[in-house]
Amino acid sequence: MALLEVTDLQTRFRTDDGVVKAVSGVTFSLEKGETLGIVGESGSGKSVTCLSVMGLIDRRNAEQEGSVKLDGKEILNASPKAMRDIRGTKMAMIFQDPMTSLNPVKSIGWQLEEAVLVHNDVTRAVARKRAIEILEHVKIPRADQRVDDYPHQFSGGMRQRVMIAMALINNPEILIADEPTTALDVTTQAQILNLMIDLQREFRMAIVMITHDLGVVAELANEVLVMYGGRVVEKASVDELFNRPQMPYTWGLLGSLPRIDVIQERLQQISGQPPSLLRPPPGCPFNPRCEFAFDLCRQELPELEEFHGPDHLFRCHLDEQARVEHWAAKQAAMTAVETVTAA
Repeated sequence: MALLEVTDLQTRFRTDDGVVKAVSGVTFSLEKGETLGIVGESGSGKSVTCLSVMGLIDRRNAEQEGSVKLDGKEILNASPKAMRDIRGTKMAMIFQDPMTSLNPVKSIGWQLEEAVLVHNDVTRAVARKRAIEILEHVKIPRADQRVDDYPHQFSGGMRQRVMIAMALINNPEILIADEPTTALDVTTQAQILNLMIDLQREFRMAIVMITHDLGVVAELANEVLVMYGGRVVEKASVDELFNRPQMPYTWGLLGSLPRIDVIQERLQQISGQPPSLLRPPPGCPFNPRCEFAFDLCRQELPELEEFHGPDHLFRCHLDEQARVEHWAAKQAAMTAVETVTAA
């Protein structure tokens, strides 16, 4: 039995203009100690998927269907109290901008202590000791002194380390990281990613990494979920996804990756804009931007199909021969451009 099982998850928001289908039929599972990468452009449904799993969707203007099981227990639409008990102890989340997640008028130590006191019957002194210990774990220098500092006294990278510390302070089984390195410089990004790898080994937790950066996925993930228009369009192991992608949208994401072995004047880009989740296009959601789209793509949504087994799923109407030829041609074109540019 998987640690986390999400089946046919659907999240819709009611607005004055209509119903926004933010997440449509998302299915995945997560084993203990593994890392799942969820990738896609902004607005693809990555964050809403994880907020739904965490029970952080405002039910007053949202509808949710499907199943979310944690350790075999159904938690989708569980009571607010039940979800508060789960968040922090079973699952925890790191948000993209730590400055908006931390209370600016409370010390870092106070906020960490509160996270301990909410879930444990201990004294403030014990909670403070735990706060200092976890700050040391995330490599905050002079943790016993800095525990009394305020968020504005930390750099962006140090604030992100504090957010990681807050997420881990009650030893959760699952850590969900929503683009935790987006606002950081590349050196600090590498430090944060290496820290998460080390902490995962130490705490033996599972990680869900939400990102638009396939480089981060290659560094951390065991399995990758590619999302577009609120749907899963490809799911595979990280090696399989990079070596044998089957969905034209995934080809576009891979083509936009910078490389260190060639000189490139410009990165390749996917033309057009992501679809409206309020009024999605008919057929395949990627068809308005897909250079390989044909009539069926504009009329019928492709189902998730297996590619040489159940561990690699994709959503595309192209037959296997066409996908092989188109991907080979795209790779050849990319190599030709890079060779000319390098010359």
